[in-house]
Amino acid sequence: MFHVITGGSGSGKSAYAEEEILKLGDAPRIYIATMYPFDEESNHRIARHRRMRAEKKFETVECYTNLAFVQVPLKANVLLECMSNLTANEMFQSEGAGIHTVPVVMEGIRSLLSQCSNLIVVTNEIFSDGIQYDEETVNYQRCLANINIQMAAEADCMTEVVYGIPLKIK
Repeated sequence: MFHVITGGSGSGKSAYAEEEILKLGDAPRIYIATMYPFDEESNHRIARHRRMRAEKKFETVECYTNLAFVQVPLKANVLLECMSNLTANEMFQSEGAGIHTVPVVMEGIRSLLSQCSNLIVVTNEIFSDGIQYDEETVNYQRCLANINIQMAAEADCMTEVVYGIPLKIK
């Protein structure tokens, strides 16, 4: 099963994604974390999140770029959070895919799908604020939108979380 979960910042999408993966049973739970630790504050946040996930029996795999190289146990339940970070990492980090971000990220998604029983991907809805952005940010939005569109087309389920309320789209 492939489930894509989207929503705005602070919508409750992460909590919902964790609830959904816990419902899938006791198979190994893998949490693919994509937030790059830029500074001390982000390192503290990552450590706090690792402790919280450990209580739920997640094994955490840090992956900032090159998702296709991640290996997970067969039949595992995998939660990838979040696509927005992974896309930015691929676009802007020196070891990232750059202009090839969309196909490289989708190759990684398909690789995970070939290995695991269930994949839940958390992504962000960053497209409706009405703000005019610089060209680089607009390009990032386009890449993330393209990835979200492709994931939605391939997903078995798609949910948007609004104010903590999951709305099934597909």
